[in-house]
Amino acid sequence: MEREGARCSAGGRGKAGVVCEKHAVRSRLSARFVQPACSHPYCAFPLNKRELCVWSPAGQPLRLLGHQHSVSALSFGNKTEPLLVCSASRERVIVWNLAECARKEQEGITPQGIIIGTLLGIVLYVRFSPDDQQVAVCAENRIYVLSAKNEAILAELNGHLAPVTAAEFCTWRRNVLISVSEDRSFKVWDYSTGLLIYQSGVLTAFPLLSLLIDEENKQIITGCGDGQLRIFSLITDHNYRCVARIDLKKEQEKFCNKIWKSGKESGERQSNSKLCKTDSVRPEGPVETSLSVLLIEHCDYSECFCNEENIPYTLNTSYFWIGTSTGLLIINLTTFELEAFLCYKDYSGLSIQFAASCALTKKTVNGKVLCLITSMFEDVIAVLEVNLPALMRSQHSGIFIRASEKSLSVIARCSLLPESPLCKGLNKNKKESSRKTLGVKSTVKDQPLVFHYKIKSSGYTAAPRMTMFSPNTNLKKNYISKQKTSVECTRKEYPLESFPPINREREISVTCKPTPIFCIQYSGDGEQLACGLVDKTILIFNANLTKTCNVFSGHDGAVNSVGWSHDKKRLVSASEDRTVRVWSVCKNEPALILGNGMFRKAIRFVQFYFMDTFILLCCGAEFHLLSFHVDTTKDDLKQYKQRIFCKLIQKFPMASTMEITSLSAVNDFYSYIVLTAGSNRALEVFDLNEGRSKAVIPEVHTRSVHQICQNKGSAFSTQQPEAYNLFVTTAVGDGIKLWDLRTLRCERRFEGHSSRCYPCGIAVSPCGRFIASGSEDKCAYIYEMHSSTFLHKLGGHRECVVNVGFSPSSPQGNKSSASKDTIIQFNHGILQPL
Repeated sequence: MEREGARCSAGGRGKAGVVCEKHAVRSRLSARFVQPACSHPYCAFPLNKRELCVWSPAGQPLRLLGHQHSVSALSFGNKTEPLLVCSASRERVIVWNLAECARKEQEGITPQGIIIGTLLGIVLYVRFSPDDQQVAVCAENRIYVLSAKNEAILAELNGHLAPVTAAEFCTWRRNVLISVSEDRSFKVWDYSTGLLIYQSGVLTAFPLLSLLIDEENKQIITGCGDGQLRIFSLITDHNYRCVARIDLKKEQEKFCNKIWKSGKESGERQSNSKLCKTDSVRPEGPVETSLSVLLIEHCDYSECFCNEENIPYTLNTSYFWIGTSTGLLIINLTTFELEAFLCYKDYSGLSIQFAASCALTKKTVNGKVLCLITSMFEDVIAVLEVNLPALMRSQHSGIFIRASEKSLSVIARCSLLPESPLCKGLNKNKKESSRKTLGVKSTVKDQPLVFHYKIKSSGYTAAPRMTMFSPNTNLKKNYISKQKTSVECTRKEYPLESFPPINREREISVTCKPTPIFCIQYSGDGEQLACGLVDKTILIFNANLTKTCNVFSGHDGAVNSVGWSHDKKRLVSASEDRTVRVWSVCKNEPALILGNGMFRKAIRFVQFYFMDTFILLCCGAEFHLLSFHVDTTKDDLKQYKQRIFCKLIQKFPMASTMEITSLSAVNDFYSYIVLTAGSNRALEVFDLNEGRSKAVIPEVHTRSVHQICQNKGSAFSTQQPEAYNLFVTTAVGDGIKLWDLRTLRCERRFEGHSSRCYPCGIAVSPCGRFIASGSEDKCAYIYEMHSSTFLHKLGGHRECVVNVGFSPSSPQGNKSSASKDTIIQFNHGILQPL
């Protein structure tokens, strides 16, 4: 059977034009486990026992004879002039020059290739070096490095305990080759000397089947028989550690749920649910389908979507094709998330429903790629043409059009609603303050002296003589105003174009004996640093860490959280003793204490909110919105009475979680958005103007989110207001992720540090250019935010770095990191290359 011509398959609503079957042929031998090859516009595959076919849509197939046994592996060269193809069988390995072969066939001469290896054994995989001068041949348990010009074995690499399934040349490290095997490990070789550089342990219970080297991110990606991708770092200092693991089946289920929910909201539930209920994605019943990773290949995503409006695209991001037994997937390597998938069973016009092997062209032409697959159950080979933009539009257009219509924003874009919880809280504050003011005005004129709020005279209602005994208060006011003006003039805003803080400036121990630091927080002007300690105290340091400005004590448990007010006059703290205290910076006693049975669990997080109008706190699986008022002015007759109140406005439960692990909201300007993360690994977005949850992002990390961090300063107020909608999250053992609130998508991942056991803090610089992270290796790490580039590693700590923070507006833009009882401060300097 051989069928020529395009046959576009019918898929269902929204799938027209996604894939066309350009060519299908029935081979005379089993091509089930053959390594096919694609290089636009050519596809190479074995046609029968001795014949090799090179197919092109532009002309007649080129048939090459030279093998005595069946061809088991094929590969195209990396250069186009000349374009080479290598074919391997158990008795010989041949390199063909396609231009010469085509010319000789036109002249009626039988094309001949160059035999570069003989009797190497059963070959499963071949690959050209980047310059096409060598060929790596995986034959049984060995790897042979052959010359591509003549029959010469340059190296023989022996060390795997089972057949080698793939091998790749490292493009930036000379003479380095990486291989994977059915023994479930990968090895790094120096093939010039034949030495083994590194070998991994057993990674999985399933054989490793595929391999790709990502030159841009200095990583290798391995695929195995259970549908798992593992990504390892090749950066020198990382010691080949595993950066991430991706479960393709779970990613498909997550992606389908998102499409299904999107279709449900738009009234297209029936069509989209049909898309997502394939056996490979959402199996019904006990049947478990396999997602063996047959191929990992680069995806030319940027060329197709840089000008598309409704398709997600991020600059400086790598995308990859994943070929499985049931279809094709596109993975965003920056976020490790699924962008699109194509399931063969969804397209009735295709000859093959389950693939045994797969090959793809690296580059797109007019947004289309060629895909060559062999059948799992029949001796059929098919060439598919996949329209990448059409595939993405069929799955993403509805989601992102609706996302743009309903996009969330940290900056308030409308006025308060009459029924808003925020409006209720503001009204209570106004009533309370107006009641106080009206009471004073109504009693001053006619009531006896003893009822006056302040004593103004010596005992008569007549106005006193103001020229006698009047203090010169103007001097004090002028002095204060001058002092404030001088401070404001000398204080510089955070340097937007400066280098990250990498120069170690000062180190202090917060107490005489080792006392862990639970939290650190800079004041809004960067002049003070608050530290919450496990010994139940709060320490206030000046910006340079040269002296202790104040010490607050009164909690009966470790201090979990501290937060500054917008006016920098107050501090709020939460503790394991189930109380929240509001402190006046200039006094040692708390101005407000919330507790005495109000909360059933310890308070994990607390902060001021809505320009110091409210207090937000986490307790168990819900967070509380509290309205409060603290008036420290004292009545002359009732010297010890303070006008203080606190009122619970509303409790907001987080769905399907046992405990809220982190909360974040902006206090420096009016914002309705509150971000919460729970022990269920989800992140929920609340709009307090509407008083309800607006969105849920499931499985933000593989473990519970330890911290959510936003840029809460004012550096973007006139330059980049959209940057306020970016926030970062971190979890133990799962790195750092950058999210966009408007699309609810993960934009980037930050790798480079190791925090496998301990929760370590993160911080965003006020200029929005840098992210700092603690780590259990006693170092702090700094990244460039919008490119996820690892910039610098800051050492000096003797324990795990659990807290980091940027000074909001100090002249040097200092960064402080805390580990156990030690704080180290860094300032700006010239960044040295890694």
